[in-house]
Amino acid sequence: MADWRKPYAVSVIALTLTFAAVVLIANRSRPVVIRTNLDNIPMQIGPYRATEDHFPDAVYEELNADLHVYRHYRKADGSQVSLYIGYYGTAKGGRTGHNPYACLPGAGWGIVEARKTTLARKNDKVRVNAILAQKGDVYETVLHWYQSDKDKVLATGIQQNIQRLVGRIKYNRDDGAYIQLSTLSTRDALSQAEERVTQFAEQLLPIIPNYWPEER
Repeated sequence: MADWRKPYAVSVIALTLTFAAVVLIANRSRPVVIRTNLDNIPMQIGPYRATEDHFPDAVYEELNADLHVYRHYRKADGSQVSLYIGYYGTAKGGRTGHNPYACLPGAGWGIVEARKTTLARKNDKVRVNAILAQKGDVYETVLHWYQSDKDKVLATGIQQNIQRLVGRIKYNRDDGAYIQLSTLSTRDALSQAEERVTQFAEQLLPIIPNYWPEER
């Protein structure tokens, strides 16, 4: 085959497969959430015990999730990690348009640093997003990611889009959750804050798949 024909053939095959996938997805009905489950994540994780919290109703209306989990996990020494989970079923597109890069400045926080970081999870490692924000003398250390198909941890929009396509083709579902952990500290205690939120995240990661929502 002539050299010019090879990329042409690959393009045709890719286009054909994409068209077939779109047709397959279009002919399927979207499943609905029958059990949210994530609200049953244990109130105690390691040495941390949780209390439930709530945002104002206007915040929930704006986020428009199928399920919200908002808790503060505290240790006996008073240190705290806050957890927020917003779950979006397949019918709602599996994800939110909101993210901390817009929400934090909107709440008066200045973003000092934004980067990727690595978390240990059983026998592998995952990449998530890390943010350091500041408001006056208070600092907030934030970890956030999207999760899909029980244990797929996704840090970027591209990863999300690929996973959503794969999920719709294989399982007829592309539901997902936005997960955020945060802790407050002073400037002098930033290293302890990062260690605290990282350790909590590594305890949470293997728990989430056990409480993944059900769709039908």
